[in-house]
Amino acid sequence: MRYTGPKFKLCRREQVNLFWTDKYDVKNRRSLPGQHGSSMKRNSEYGKLLRNKQVLKRSYMLSEKQFVKLVNETSARYSKNHNISHDEALYMFLEARMDSILFRSGIAKTMMQARQMVNHGNFLLNGKKHNIPSTFLKPWDKITLKEKLKASPLFAGATVSKTLKVPSWIKVDRNKYEVEVLALPKLWELGNNSDILKVIEFYARA
Repeated sequence: MRYTGPKFKLCRREQVNLFWTDKYDVKNRRSLPGQHGSSMKRNSEYGKLLRNKQVLKRSYMLSEKQFVKLVNETSARYSKNHNISHDEALYMFLEARMDSILFRSGIAKTMMQARQMVNHGNFLLNGKKHNIPSTFLKPWDKITLKEKLKASPLFAGATVSKTLKVPSWIKVDRNKYEVEVLALPKLWELGNNSDILKVIEFYARA
């Protein structure tokens, strides 16, 4: 089941800004949530692996069921069949999701907003209506904003940040609100707070 409670509580629990926005900056509130948060410790190796896994899972807003399947089945099978490392395959399947791409492009300000935009059917995928955030996109797939929405309060007059570092594997047309996938994501462009290899190790030990 996907977590639907306070997002800042999750950030305090992991002691990192899971959602890449100033609203969830934990710098000024370092204590963990809960009555005994200030005295809780995380010294065990298992505890460190667990927290690392939770950071990655929560950053992409996935349920435990979705995440386990992605780690142990989808990415593992792909890495074996395509002769790439397991961590590279996992990163690829996380970053090449439709919601992840909208966020990385700068069109959505947060992963949460990107998921909501897709769920509401605001964008077309290769010219067709699409509302599944988890869809894995491949090279030459194109996301475009519906024409009628360009005049909506959500998008009218809005600008995509010119200082945002857009990944090399996607191409963004800031004027048309279009995103084209040029290649599959590469692990060296890692843009999250978690060690992916240790996430795989966590499930291998479980």
